[in-house]
Amino acid sequence: MIKPIKIIEVKSEIGAGTRGASMGVDAIKIAALDFGSPFFKKFKNIEIPNENNLLLEPVVNDYAKRIKGIYNLNERLAKEIQKVLVKDEIPIVLAGDHSSALGTISGIKMAFPEKRLGVIWIDAHADLHSPYTTPSGNMHGMPIACVLGEDNKDRQQNKPDDETIEYWEKLKNLGGISPKISYNDLVYIALRDIEPQEDYVMKKNKIRVFNLQEIRKKAVERVAIDSLNYLDHCDLIYVSFDVDSMDSRISSGTGTPVPNGITEKEAGNLIYYLMRSKKICCFEMVEINPTLDKENLMAENAFEILQKATNQLSHDF
Repeated sequence: MIKPIKIIEVKSEIGAGTRGASMGVDAIKIAALDFGSPFFKKFKNIEIPNENNLLLEPVVNDYAKRIKGIYNLNERLAKEIQKVLVKDEIPIVLAGDHSSALGTISGIKMAFPEKRLGVIWIDAHADLHSPYTTPSGNMHGMPIACVLGEDNKDRQQNKPDDETIEYWEKLKNLGGISPKISYNDLVYIALRDIEPQEDYVMKKNKIRVFNLQEIRKKAVERVAIDSLNYLDHCDLIYVSFDVDSMDSRISSGTGTPVPNGITEKEAGNLIYYLMRSKKICCFEMVEINPTLDKENLMAENAFEILQKATNQLSHDF
């Protein structure tokens, strides 16, 4: 049976430190138009109301900036994801900054509380900070710690205020389930920009990472197969693709580009092989920032990868 796909747009950037990621979804739509593609006519879509008005207000929570807005947005997103999955559809989330993954993962767990969820995180960054460890206070660096229920107080360097702690606890418990995933249900691909606090959590919990050396040695097809095999004990798998997983020479159109990433061809092939798994329940693409781009190149690359994902998910299950 072919499951219908539903596009969920999250034009939010309040979790990022650089402005412009909220325009990423529209940049992908422009890329589709430039390619003459009817992609956005083919699938049903819905836009989640955002909290970007908070960008005009002073920051009050230094160690989790705009956390109240992050909570409200992700609660809305989680409910929509739950609704889509319960209707036996596959959500594809196109989002601004990566803090949206909190709502996506929460929504999957709300729809399937008894099922074990595996996460494939394709990203230059581990996003394993908490308000207790963050150097920036930007919440797009915290979604994985949040769904793991990880405060990392062993490496605490900040003293968050009471409101920050209250909302951090609410975020960890979004959907009434915490933790939402366990450490051995997580795989990182193309990870290369890690802070010591994150490295501590990763080594302590032996989190599986496919770095660039291993990707080049094995080729992306093998990495995709190995990732899926590693998560074979999971009932469902969610794939999150941050465009900064790609090399900074081709991913200038993102807020935090990092050298020595995968090429756009490797990214496309990786997604192609991952999406062939019948366990994939959701795909998310984030952090396209057209204000930092030249000639919408990042969005064009992202759109081609998006097409590969949906083509595979549209195949008979």
